[in-house]
Amino acid sequence: MPNSCRRADFNTITLILKNRFFRCSVSPILSTALCLTATYATNAQPVRILTSPLPTSREIIPSGNQILLNGRTLTGAWLQQSGDTGQVTTHLSDGALRQLIGVDLLNTSNPAQQPVEWFSSIKPPLALNAKLSGGYRYLDISSFAQTAGWQMQANGNILVISTPQAKINNLRLGKRPVGERLVVDLDIPTPWQVSQGQPIKRPINPKEPTSSTTRPLNREWTITLDGIADPALIKRYTPQSIILPPTKLKQLPSAPTPDPLIQKVEMVNNQTIISLSVPFGLSPRLSAIANPNRLIIDIQPDALVAKDITWAKGLRWQQKFVTLGKDNFPVVWLEINPRVVGLTLKPMWVNSDILAGTAPLIQTAQRYLAVAGINGGYFNRNNRLPLGAIRRDNQWISGPILNRGAIAWNDSGQFYFGRLTLNENLISANNQSLPILFLNSGYAQTGIARYTSVWGSTYTPLTDNEILLVVQNDQITNQLPGGKAGVTPVPIPQNGYLLTLRGTATTNANKLPLGTKVSITSNTTPSDFSRYPHIVGAGPLLIQNRQIVLDAKAEKFSAAFISEKAVRSAICTTNTGNLMIAAVHNRAGGAGATLAEHAQLMQVMGCANALNLDGGSSTSLYLGGQLLDRSPSTAARVHNAIGIFLNPQP
Repeated sequence: MPNSCRRADFNTITLILKNRFFRCSVSPILSTALCLTATYATNAQPVRILTSPLPTSREIIPSGNQILLNGRTLTGAWLQQSGDTGQVTTHLSDGALRQLIGVDLLNTSNPAQQPVEWFSSIKPPLALNAKLSGGYRYLDISSFAQTAGWQMQANGNILVISTPQAKINNLRLGKRPVGERLVVDLDIPTPWQVSQGQPIKRPINPKEPTSSTTRPLNREWTITLDGIADPALIKRYTPQSIILPPTKLKQLPSAPTPDPLIQKVEMVNNQTIISLSVPFGLSPRLSAIANPNRLIIDIQPDALVAKDITWAKGLRWQQKFVTLGKDNFPVVWLEINPRVVGLTLKPMWVNSDILAGTAPLIQTAQRYLAVAGINGGYFNRNNRLPLGAIRRDNQWISGPILNRGAIAWNDSGQFYFGRLTLNENLISANNQSLPILFLNSGYAQTGIARYTSVWGSTYTPLTDNEILLVVQNDQITNQLPGGKAGVTPVPIPQNGYLLTLRGTATTNANKLPLGTKVSITSNTTPSDFSRYPHIVGAGPLLIQNRQIVLDAKAEKFSAAFISEKAVRSAICTTNTGNLMIAAVHNRAGGAGATLAEHAQLMQVMGCANALNLDGGSSTSLYLGGQLLDRSPSTAARVHNAIGIFLNPQP
């Protein structure tokens, strides 16, 4: 299949394009990195955007979650719909339009209209009709694509898009007061993507000072354009051609050699891929500009572009720099009005039949059909087991640990924040009471733990020499030695549970012989938590009743964790009763926030109550098929999350 329109076809619409393309200014901290796999369709040919004959009903015709863009298969939700006139309109999810094409989504207070910019600065900007369906917000790109000269066709689950082939005329480096600028000269507008990669390992240079080896590593960023670059341009930026002028090295004989911004330029499947080395504390900000067509890449500490988009009724996406003292922190957040009918929150975890497991937040949110979400509580990365409270629809999925902070809520939009303890006791027939310290938890310590069928069909000992008691129909029916940790799985009865006795608690086995009748009492401290059907625990608690109550030491967090500067996430309620889920990334030109700074930032943003969630690489803020705060390639797999749903519920 050809991956571009014929040049002659494109020339017929050049005059239209000249005044119709839209300017884009996007911060790559918000861009989603997608795996671009070269795949070519053999049975789909590009056709006109509007096809016929078509039914006249308004029912959705085809839809899917894959896009074949100029011969490459990418992930992106789309659907087509027929109107009264028999014409088909094509709708692309806003995340896919932003990530795959480079279209900038502008501020709007109307969820049914999304203004956009792409290679132009016309005023007012073009506004695309928007509609919600199945966890996505779809934008009608029919006229947009026709004006741009695209060809589109639905082929099963795949939407085939072919755009006019562009030529990259030049790459030009420029200077800024802080950071650098790269200008990509194009003959026509073309789709582009940006992805954030991993830190670049620096080769050891014996001539550099020893101190230079401790400086933060540069990070790789990749800019991919659907266009062909001249071979001479490619050669100019081959690795062996990129060296610093000798005069510059003489001026700074003791300074470490800076990495060149452009690491490599290469052609792959009619795409030009530009690999950049971006210093720690800086990020690229991209702007697509017309007359002439250029992609401007500015490397700067304050790359985040402010946004305020009403994505759905009661759901608002915002991002900006929040000032704290002398520092500016990029914060991306969603504000939810829980009183809007149809908007609800639920805990999510990876697997419905087993509690162990991790997955990218995007994958978990899409499986649950959540429209939005944020990573939740802690977990063990080795065995992928939860380390904190999860409760959904009045059922405990996993119990809390260490009296750590938690958030509880109901479906009426009421919330409660505090430090949570679950008090379970095993009561035998003679009223003997034994404390159960852990419920479906990966936190394996001395004491009695309980595992239900929510854990899975079997339990494999987490520590050596456990004693396992099988309870069925409120009666102990078997007693088993656990043996060596991680070796022998034991079935968990559907009509009961397993009791695991660890360490000094194994002495209680003699008090619980076979045939003993048992029951369980359960309550929470504070008791207020018991009134709420949904709970997620993480910690530490940051704000309660508008006051900072941070005490990470009391919640048994380590000194290193307390002092660490890191990317962080939080959930909070505002003074107006709304809910916010937020991601805080590295301050402009520096590292992330400490826990104390995190609490202050949430207070500055108007939080009346706030809880710190799992952070670092786990921090992920999801909306309609995309991560808003980072590239998925830099986001870790997580165990659980908090999902935002538009009824009906999954």
